[in-house]
Amino acid sequence: MVTMFISYAIVLHSIVPVRSTPSEAAEQETQLLFGETCVIQEEQDGWYYIRNDYDGQVGWVDCLMVTKMTEQEYREYTASPLDAIVKVPMAYAVSEGNGQTFPLNAGTHLSNYRDGQFSVLGSKFRIDPQMVAQKPLELTKDNFMQTVRFFLNIPYLWGGKNCMGMDCSGFSSIIMSLFGKKILRNAREQATQGTEVGFLEESRCGDLVFFGHITPEQQTKVTHVGILLSPDTVIHCSGRVKAERIDSNGIISSETGRYTHDLLAIRRY
Repeated sequence: MVTMFISYAIVLHSIVPVRSTPSEAAEQETQLLFGETCVIQEEQDGWYYIRNDYDGQVGWVDCLMVTKMTEQEYREYTASPLDAIVKVPMAYAVSEGNGQTFPLNAGTHLSNYRDGQFSVLGSKFRIDPQMVAQKPLELTKDNFMQTVRFFLNIPYLWGGKNCMGMDCSGFSSIIMSLFGKKILRNAREQATQGTEVGFLEESRCGDLVFFGHITPEQQTKVTHVGILLSPDTVIHCSGRVKAERIDSNGIISSETGRYTHDLLAIRRY
């Protein structure tokens, strides 16, 4: 049975999968992080069709995996400060109400954060302040290198956005969020944002690089994204998060020495 309506929900689990169809067997398209809110547009057989407020992605979530909110709760929560962000691949928050721990992934925004405490819908939590950035990190090469090294070797997972598995655009969106850059979810969409950088020689640390091919119809098809550490080094998630050499043709495999991805564009945010 399909029910059409508009309602609101929040994620109170560390990760919630968003699927292409209302089935546990369906492809995972992305994930929602703890504290993220969404608009419920449809209900079908124990599933919600939602739009994620953070990046606009849509898909199906199990009704049991999100918590519905009243419109007033939704308005108040989305109006609250969300400047603080978990800056390491994994941190743990502790509920002051029942002492339970909650694993929180990098990129998780914390509402009403102050001195190692934050609250969600009236529930209070504690977290190690060293795991949290109270404001976006400054995008300098030193900061960037210190941050991304903790993400090396996270395995590839289609639709993933967490320390146990990420896809290429999940990795780029999480990393850029730590530096205050809000970008869209998938590589094709990310390639429409920012400003173009013409050549690798003009690039700098933190620029996104896009890969793919030109179709027979002369259209650009983006299939992969990475982040430049320097004009000749890219960090990206392909099999796992890793740093590899890049030149004007594309990425050069650290294992085989062959090109694995053809360079299409460089964008700065």
